[in-house]
Amino acid sequence: MSSQEEILSDGRFSCVARDPRFWEMPEKERKVKIDKRFRAMFHDKKFKLRYTVDKRGRPVNYTSTENLRKFYALSESDSDLSESESKELAVKQKKKKKAKGKGEVDS
Repeated sequence: MSSQEEILSDGRFSCVARDPRFWEMPEKERKVKIDKRFRAMFHDKKFKLRYTVDKRGRPVNYTSTENLRKFYALSESDSDLSESESKELAVKQKKKKKAKGKGEVDS
């Protein structure tokens, strides 16, 4: 087998290193951007399927939501909203826990 350097030094394949058609796609451009209307598919139970085998019959241990996160990304403005919403939910959950904790102490 020839090394990568030997292949690129060959005149027939030297254009491959300089041609943008053969460059790897950047991570930011790889994922499809979706807006806030479709963000429910990341956490909704209707979109979550648990696979035990892949299409070739090999055992796997992943869900369909992992695939969705792999191929789709929220648009920039929507991801900011989702982060702020997640912070708000965390604050609300803490308040609920504190309220429950105080009620248990009194009784």
